[in-house]
Amino acid sequence: MFKTLQSYTSAAPLAVFRIAFGTMLFLSIIRFWSKGWIGQLYIKPQYFFPFYGFEFIRPLGEYTYFLFAICGIAALLVALGLFYRIASIGLFLSFTYIELIDKSTYLNHYYFVSIISFMLIFLPAHVYFSVDACRNKTVHAGQIPVWCIFSIKAMVCILYFYAGLAKLNSDWLLNALPLRIWLPAKNDMPVIGFLFNYEWIPYVFSWFGCLYDLSIPFLLWNKKTRPLAFIAVVIFHILTAILFPIGMFPYIMIVTATIFFSGHFHQNIIFKLGSVLRLPVSFLINNKKYSPTRLSTNIVTVTFTIFFLLQLIIPFRYLAYPGELFWTEEGYRFSWRVMLMEKAGYTQFQIKDKSGKSLIVNNNLFLTTLQEKAMSTQPDMILQYSHILRDYYTQHGFENPEVYVDSYVALNGRMGQPLISPDVNLAAETESFQHKSWITPFDNEIKGF
Repeated sequence: MFKTLQSYTSAAPLAVFRIAFGTMLFLSIIRFWSKGWIGQLYIKPQYFFPFYGFEFIRPLGEYTYFLFAICGIAALLVALGLFYRIASIGLFLSFTYIELIDKSTYLNHYYFVSIISFMLIFLPAHVYFSVDACRNKTVHAGQIPVWCIFSIKAMVCILYFYAGLAKLNSDWLLNALPLRIWLPAKNDMPVIGFLFNYEWIPYVFSWFGCLYDLSIPFLLWNKKTRPLAFIAVVIFHILTAILFPIGMFPYIMIVTATIFFSGHFHQNIIFKLGSVLRLPVSFLINNKKYSPTRLSTNIVTVTFTIFFLLQLIIPFRYLAYPGELFWTEEGYRFSWRVMLMEKAGYTQFQIKDKSGKSLIVNNNLFLTTLQEKAMSTQPDMILQYSHILRDYYTQHGFENPEVYVDSYVALNGRMGQPLISPDVNLAAETESFQHKSWITPFDNEIKGF
């Protein structure tokens, strides 16, 4: 296996992937900017919810536009293969900084983009069909080690397979939840909308989704099943994009799946692009092998070994916590649990102090609609908001204010129940990786991973 990974293969798949990935991110940034989401999500809010351990990541106010501009330019440079190393580092740092500003905007596909951007820093995606290769002949190479492409394939397989494992639970398979809640609301869609009125349709979607995630990595990897598997990828993600507004993620996954195709397949794409751009054949055909230094090879080996071990372990960190994962959400993020639950919540905060002062907080004075919705069902965000309120009312006449929460949350269509113990002063609680004992027990059981 090790010798196989060290052998050489065409650099075309990695070059095509670099172009497609960078271009899609560049277009995503333009789309995000044009819809006014930068101001709405990162400038308008008064307060933000940083990730634990990353509290030093601060919103930048109007300079956030500059941060997005850096991210967009870096994505375009990655696609072009121009100043590639600097651009890939800039893309990873800028995109990840944006992602870490506020938990309210967390999405699995943002995490995926950060991961791939990090990997591209260490991969020689610029040695073929790039501006760098055109400007510097010593960089130009048409053959790269197999592990360079294998690593991206492996990351895609981890994403899909872990997403499939997460669907092996009683709510998803036995109760078709939350699809049994979501799909009937789409019954006004043209052509297929009427199907969502049938009770058995959510079960079909649930089981197909689980089998798809568990099997698609192996089907894409196998040469014989790859064409049909890719058709399944396209249909699955296009349907997902139509039914659920989750941004660019479906299209990113379609583009990423092409990495499984052969070097010959990607070489044909390169030739067609070269023909359109009128590039000389001598630039498109290169059998030179990319030969990294021993030092850089050792650095990449150690980095990727640690990286993939973390990717295999992090999704299982929820096992270190008691209670129902969907309820507590301790260990839920960064684990490829995609669209597995529907949570609706209501939280009311009361501020008290020892002098007898007391008031009920109007959340709209502090949070945006998106922030309040996210905060109301996620215990760690409720704690962060409690600390925001504590600090605010300390500055506005309250002496050592205490913060109490009256919260009710409904999980996957169940009756609502209190999420937070109402008699716990959250102003005195601290954030940590330890279990939050003030989360009330879930009165039901969801069996599975």
